[in-house]
Amino acid sequence: MSADLRDNKRKSDKKKDRPPPEIVYSTYIFANGDKYEGDCIQTEFGSVERTGRGTHTSSNGIIYEGSWEKDCMNGKGKLTHPSKASYEGDFVNNLFHGFGRYTWPDGSFYEGSFVENRLEGGGVFHDTEGQVWTGTFHFKAAPGLKFKLNMN
Repeated sequence: MSADLRDNKRKSDKKKDRPPPEIVYSTYIFANGDKYEGDCIQTEFGSVERTGRGTHTSSNGIIYEGSWEKDCMNGKGKLTHPSKASYEGDFVNNLFHGFGRYTWPDGSFYEGSFVENRLEGGGVFHDTEGQVWTGTFHFKAAPGLKFKLNMN
């Protein structure tokens, strides 16, 4: 076995021997004025990484409450803008991805599938008049939507 392979094996063995980082609850203020309150760990390189549950409030008023993994919004959460627009649902690497509900400031909302921040796949749109549209959405297009008529 070469010396390089032995060194790499020793380094990987050391990583396996380390206990997982301790999750602690803390408050962190970023240089730009953003604030994070929640679970985090200290990485092997000494940096702080958001993980678990927490709330990030940006200096311009955007609030994310939910799950974090590897310093990204991952899992279930809610993102609210100062305009009162919001998204609640699945996040993957800071993107709306999976099932969720996006609500516009006027109260209309879409509930369904999202792919990388876009309405993509099956979903339901409720407008401000209480009308309901169902079908397949493709970002800004939704050919063949069906209007759901409520005769009550």
